[in-house]
Amino acid sequence: MTSSTGTASRGAGAEATTREIAQQPRLWREVERLVSARRASLEEFLAPLVAHENLRVVLAGAGTSHHVGQILATTLARRLGRRVEAIATTDIVADPHGSFAQDVPTLLVSFARSGDSPESVATTELAEQCLSECHHLVITCNSAGHLARTHAERPKSQVLLLPAESNDEGFAMTSSFTCMTLAALLTLGGTSYDGLGDRLAAAAERVLATVDAKAHTLVDQAPERLVYLGSGALRGLAAESALKVLELTAGQIVATSESSLGFRHGPKAIRNDNTVVITYVSNDPYTRQYDLDIVAELLEGARPGGVVTVAASTAGLPEESTWLLEGLEDVDDAALALPAIVCAQLIGLYASLGLGLTPDNPFPSGEVNRVVQGVTLHRLRA
Repeated sequence: MTSSTGTASRGAGAEATTREIAQQPRLWREVERLVSARRASLEEFLAPLVAHENLRVVLAGAGTSHHVGQILATTLARRLGRRVEAIATTDIVADPHGSFAQDVPTLLVSFARSGDSPESVATTELAEQCLSECHHLVITCNSAGHLARTHAERPKSQVLLLPAESNDEGFAMTSSFTCMTLAALLTLGGTSYDGLGDRLAAAAERVLATVDAKAHTLVDQAPERLVYLGSGALRGLAAESALKVLELTAGQIVATSESSLGFRHGPKAIRNDNTVVITYVSNDPYTRQYDLDIVAELLEGARPGGVVTVAASTAGLPEESTWLLEGLEDVDDAALALPAIVCAQLIGLYASLGLGLTPDNPFPSGEVNRVVQGVTLHRLRA
């Protein structure tokens, strides 16, 4: 992250966020080695579960950790041939009987940066209360977290601890998000993804080198609103991208997300003359058509710089406004999301600095916290 490191270091309170964006390619390679070393024990744990024809896999997390599940759900459903759903821990805690309405064998995959958010452990306990057979795969960045410690010795649990550096010190989840996404994809997607971590890392290194200046240029336009669009797995990526802007700018820039098709059904009303719409373009040939359609529609009468696309190929897209994820034309969209999110992380970082904020802690008053506080957990009665 050549130019960004220099820029961010001049902004007070940006050091951790800058470092944690830049370290991702190195950490992804480390995550791939980690999963490979654990492959035998993970397979021993997962194989009997996946053998259940009626197995339900629930991908659980809150905020950014929920977006991990949203990105992975459809890809893992195809790979496993089983029912896979992403449900926010906040929804599970609020309505456990609804979330676990069917008492079927369940693998609950919990994503947590710290593992200390009140809903993290509560979700696993509620699953135990509601289900006759529940197993847990905990993917977390904090060995000392409540979630990791709770499940470390349980016979129906496996804890996958990610590199300590992935436990971001900055307010916004960056390397923790991508490391958890990659770890789950490699673990649950099987050996067909061998070597993927290195490919994605190389692509992200190119993004850091080539997109940095483009992110600066976008932020220099001082947009009032940012809209992220994506289809399928990239819908979750769009949601995470919008959240990064909201978090890092302390809500001073309005940011939202939608699917490429869904944008026309009302949400398009957010667009004004000072809005930038960023569309993540799918690698799936069928899905890609809908992304190209909305891009073409948005470009009609758009001001310069008002429409940006992020894609692995420029086919059917205007090259001048496409941020290219080179060398990834053949990967699943869930994998494409990892280098793509780096674009949004850079935008959020520079937007924060441009507003005179401190990206490492955009809420110095403590109004919003790195680890959620203020949640009262209520007892579930049978």
